Amino acid sequence: MRVLNEHTSAYQLERYVEEISVGQTAVVLTDGGSPAISDPGTQLTDACHLAGIEVTAIPGPSAVPTAIALSGFFGQRFAFLGFLGRKAGAIRDELEPYIDSPMTLVFFESPFRIDAFLKVVGGCLGERRYAICREMSKMHEQVFRATLPTVPSETEVPRKGEFTIVIEGKRRRA
Repeated sequence: MRVLNEHTSAYQLERYVEEISVGQTAVVLTDGGSPAISDPGTQLTDACHLAGIEVTAIPGPSAVPTAIALSGFFGQRFAFLGFLGRKAGAIRDELEPYIDSPMTLVFFESPFRIDAFLKVVGGCLGERRYAICREMSKMHEQVFRATLPTVPSETEVPRKGEFTIVIEGKRRRA
């Protein structure tokens, strides 16, 4: 058992990732909230993604908190926007209030419209990290992380299943 809280140093976090990378299994439990939402689990999830370590989650009552936890992005403040309009202009209009927002954004999208969605969102919000959480809690679960405006190929992210997209809020500093 290890402690991960707001007082955990970057050095200690690196040690946790090293333990996992050599074959240890880690489970993040929380005594309040959900990992990444009102909990510092985001730091470990993000570090594991960056180290190429697979991260999965036990499904909760909704795809939204599960996707936030899997993304590794800051989840203390987020906006769930569901399915946006189908046309580029409508999408841009809906995203306008979030252009400079530090809030993490969560969307549902059809696998058939994901390419167009990412292109419009990338053009509107600019360069930001995002995660496609596909088929969460199912056999073909996948978390694909990249930076907008990158659109993954069909090989990287098959256009099948249920898609929840998490876009990191605008960072105040690099």
